[in-house]
Amino acid sequence: MDFTNKCQPLPTQRPDNTAFTQQRLPAWQPLLSASIILPLFFLAGLSFIGIGIGLYYSSNSIKETEYDYTGSLSGNYCYPCATAATPCYCNFTFNITEYFQAPVFMYYELSNFYQNHYRYMSSIDNTQLSGFLDNLKNPSNDCVPYRLDSNQKPVAPCGAVANSMFNDIITMSYNANGTYVDVPLNGKGISWWTDYNIKFRNPTIGNESLSQIFQGTAKPQNWTTEAWNLSSDPYNTGFINEDFIVWMRTAALPTFRKLYRRIESGNFSAGLPPGQYRLNIIYNYPVISFGGRKKIVFSSVSWMGGKNPFLGIAYLAFGSLCTFFAIIMLIVFVKYQGRSDDDI
Repeated sequence: MDFTNKCQPLPTQRPDNTAFTQQRLPAWQPLLSASIILPLFFLAGLSFIGIGIGLYYSSNSIKETEYDYTGSLSGNYCYPCATAATPCYCNFTFNITEYFQAPVFMYYELSNFYQNHYRYMSSIDNTQLSGFLDNLKNPSNDCVPYRLDSNQKPVAPCGAVANSMFNDIITMSYNANGTYVDVPLNGKGISWWTDYNIKFRNPTIGNESLSQIFQGTAKPQNWTTEAWNLSSDPYNTGFINEDFIVWMRTAALPTFRKLYRRIESGNFSAGLPPGQYRLNIIYNYPVISFGGRKKIVFSSVSWMGGKNPFLGIAYLAFGSLCTFFAIIMLIVFVKYQGRSDDDI
């Protein structure tokens, strides 16, 4: 047998002989010197200081006021409701001394509530919330122990996150010459566009209503009503209820705020005038058991969003450091320029 042609060497895999593949492209390497570094440090430092001052001033110009209505202390707002059986009704009045320019946002704030716990965050069925019928009545095992109710009915929506949804009902009125008039609170447009239009969808079956589709399922244990009955608005109920969507976007820190309503219509389209207001609260959400607090926060906004002084402080700190090191390097350069290494 002839083996002469059986052991030919493999062709060598070499890159093309081009300037790019052979790394012969022309390059420019800057020669760093004091005349280059010092102006760059001063420019960066002063630029960041200027931006920081603008951000900090803008943040401080935002008006914000908050009211704790937990009711854990005697004489505090909603004190009778803190340990009473829910639902419980309470109200309190407060005064606004400065004009709140529209749009005004109303938030609820919870403290000592750890939405960032891994077991809590993973207790959710995203497929069910996307409107898939199979998961509506056969939720994921990730929702255990909030997957089935005591009668072995599937829970919709399932999981610990949905079960703990904030459900206090808050309305607001304004004292106009001794008569309280309702302040319109808009609950639409408070969630992320991508959440409302893409991530969360209601299941559909032909022409059946949402209540018919949800037949055979159970509401979460801590809810006062079924998911399909969260609102009379068909575009704001079920899995696309915006209060529900806002709650399901879990917070990273144990003290957090979530948008509850926008005030930008009716006689208050220009903002909240100074005067006396009253909050009427259906107290459904207990927080005393885990040492939490509840607050209502009113805030205006600026071009940079809500009140957040941290960004301005961060820019100021970084700019100050750049400027400080630039001054140090300038002093060293002036002191030792023109000297040889032996002299130093």
